[in-house]
Amino acid sequence: MNPQVSKGIDGFLKHLELRSSSPHTVRAYRNELNRLAEYLGPEIRWKQVDHTLLRGYLSDLHERGLSKVSVARSLAAVRSLFKWLAKEAIVQQNPAKLVSRPKLPSKLPRVPTTEEINGLLDGPLPESAAFPERDRAIFELLYGCGLRNSELIGIELGDIDEANGLILVRGKGKKQRYVPLEGAAAAALESYRQARQALLNAAGRRTGKLFINRRGGPLTTRSVGRIVKQVAIAKGLPPDVHPHTLRHAFGTHMLAEGADLRAIQELLGHERLSTTQKYTHLSINQVMQVYDRTHPRAK
Repeated sequence: MNPQVSKGIDGFLKHLELRSSSPHTVRAYRNELNRLAEYLGPEIRWKQVDHTLLRGYLSDLHERGLSKVSVARSLAAVRSLFKWLAKEAIVQQNPAKLVSRPKLPSKLPRVPTTEEINGLLDGPLPESAAFPERDRAIFELLYGCGLRNSELIGIELGDIDEANGLILVRGKGKKQRYVPLEGAAAAALESYRQARQALLNAAGRRTGKLFINRRGGPLTTRSVGRIVKQVAIAKGLPPDVHPHTLRHAFGTHMLAEGADLRAIQELLGHERLSTTQKYTHLSINQVMQVYDRTHPRAK
């Protein structure tokens, strides 16, 4: 790796850290940009990189078997890097702006129906659930509040406002929002908090984190993903269910019941309304399926 290239990547990653980017984001950018540096080799410096060379880099990624989504993610990282390099006057302009993004398939994620979600949440959890009160609270908050996995594990005890039925959620980019805590989600959380305190008392531990493992330590996103998948499969759902599936279901089902798109945007913590609008497409898909099944002239 050229020392100038290495220094530029390190400077950009430091910039991300100063902007309070998450460790996961910084790590992902590091992996993508180290792959670029490997392609550039020891001789090429930043000012020698043009759009033609970057197109060759993307072609190389494609030939190595990376999907269009992965190639697009690599290009996004390179664009961000060169934007920063230009701002720091290390290069005159951003050559990655002249490189077209791979055309991605418009594949909409499958969202469980309301009946499937009710079947998942109603009744006892499977015997494989290691901490039933906690696991039920995980499902109820992911679906009942539309949380991201990272937002769920980031909840502190002090973030819960029981008197007003609210939870303070820390989203992407250190942004905060309040989401309602009512009904089944509130009941599940209250039951879990009692079981949680009993476990911590027995273990002689204390923590401000809401969600903990069986040893009293903080729960990780990986653990949440494993819990969701295991319980969902045991309840008869397909194996592609993950925490974000429940967030998608939250937005889709609220829209189907007549919720305002901007209200859903606020609840999900989306910066742009266009991000929320994908739920419109999901609902239209469901409407079309109902039409095809039931309208006499559609058969």
